[in-house]
Amino acid sequence: MDPNPKNFPILSYVISKIPPAFKRSLSGASDSSDVENPSEVELKPREPYFEITERMPHLKNPSLIAAMRSAVGDVVQSRLTLQALGKRPDHETVEAARLRLSQLEAHSSQDSVEAMEEIEMMKAVISLDQMHDAYGKMLSDAETKLEKIYEAALAGSEVIEEEAANEDVELDEEVVRILKEAESGKENKAVDLSGRKLRIFPEAFGKVKSLVVLNLSNNQLQVLPDSIAGLENLEALHLSGNLLESLPDSIGLLFKLKFLDVSGNKLIALPDSISQCRMLEELDASFNRLTYLPTNIGYELVNLRRLSIHLNKIGSLPASIGEMKSLRILDAHFNELCGLPDSIGKLTSLEILNLNGNFNDLTELPDTISELINLKELDLSNNQIHALPDTFGFLQSLSKLNLDQNPIVTPPEKVVAEGVNAVKLYMMQRWEDILKENERKSIEMQQQSEAGLVMRSTSWLNNLVTNVSEYLGSPKNSNMDPALNQQL
Repeated sequence: MDPNPKNFPILSYVISKIPPAFKRSLSGASDSSDVENPSEVELKPREPYFEITERMPHLKNPSLIAAMRSAVGDVVQSRLTLQALGKRPDHETVEAARLRLSQLEAHSSQDSVEAMEEIEMMKAVISLDQMHDAYGKMLSDAETKLEKIYEAALAGSEVIEEEAANEDVELDEEVVRILKEAESGKENKAVDLSGRKLRIFPEAFGKVKSLVVLNLSNNQLQVLPDSIAGLENLEALHLSGNLLESLPDSIGLLFKLKFLDVSGNKLIALPDSISQCRMLEELDASFNRLTYLPTNIGYELVNLRRLSIHLNKIGSLPASIGEMKSLRILDAHFNELCGLPDSIGKLTSLEILNLNGNFNDLTELPDTISELINLKELDLSNNQIHALPDTFGFLQSLSKLNLDQNPIVTPPEKVVAEGVNAVKLYMMQRWEDILKENERKSIEMQQQSEAGLVMRSTSWLNNLVTNVSEYLGSPKNSNMDPALNQQL
């Protein structure tokens, strides 16, 4: 909930300098202690939190800080509100709430008190997620605003808020030339507009129907227009190194798209519509701010061969990822993965799996990982894995394994040091020992069961003989027919 100093360095610093009295006036709270914004006594210099003053020394100017404080008052208020409401629900919970809400609204009676209460609960979950989403955008806008204030202070001029938004942006000459050629009927199959500091991408570009390859990487684009869907023949789209916070839903209409690179942006989520790009073979969404992947992404992207989602904040992979039958490379290092879905074992074409650097979150692997029959390289370094799955030895194709910086116990460190083949051999022998032990226990249980059956049968026969003897020896049976006694 707090602004990350790495992503919002100026905002984090300014908020930390807000005096307690000012914070109380914003929140309306009477309590002198504020968990969200600790008092000045608590503000001790820490790295890397305050190292920004070394790069931006004017932040020590009281008048500049005062101007910045007033610019982020809404952020402080929103933080306090969200702290009271609770943390953001995960993507799966929100999707489940949306689905349940649609079911209730379609089939439930409006007179049902229970149904109405459940509807309100589902709406509350969705609303909380939307509030957190809006708060994330607010942080980004606030950081941009503070950057402008600081730059204006350096230039010795007064701060004019939203100055950049009101400027008329001139179109790049190359963009104008390409659009004119398209109007004249000339076909362009490949356009490279990378590194031209473009701030806008004109809607008119959607009319360049012949375009197959479009490179817009390393610019300053914040928004991609919906008209991108007009590029019906597009097969490769390069958008890396921009300032995009979202992708338009219309991107799902690029049915011929095979390559998509949106790395190095500020994306919080990928649109669900991206699953409609069924021809996609390579997707690079690394170095963004993703916390999840679309729930159904695996069911549609069955032709995907490479998925790069490293350097994000993804906490879990959707179960549908197991349906990516063509996937050969999955790079998810430096995320916040707390595990892998059991469906990971369905990726029988997977050759390279990188899970490095999920740190304290990743503690174990599912047994189904042993079903990755074509896996050649596996990087599990910098996690908290104590033991490999018992069936790990079945990864016969595995030729490269990295287990560095894990508190590994099974297999022992000595075995790990000997290399991947030693690890596979150890785990295979361990699996065989487990099978033998299970077989021994099964035999013992069977023998005990048979012995119990014999004892119960013997006891039953003894009781039967005793009852018959007592019956024959009783006085009331002394007048029985001698011939019947003889038969008995």
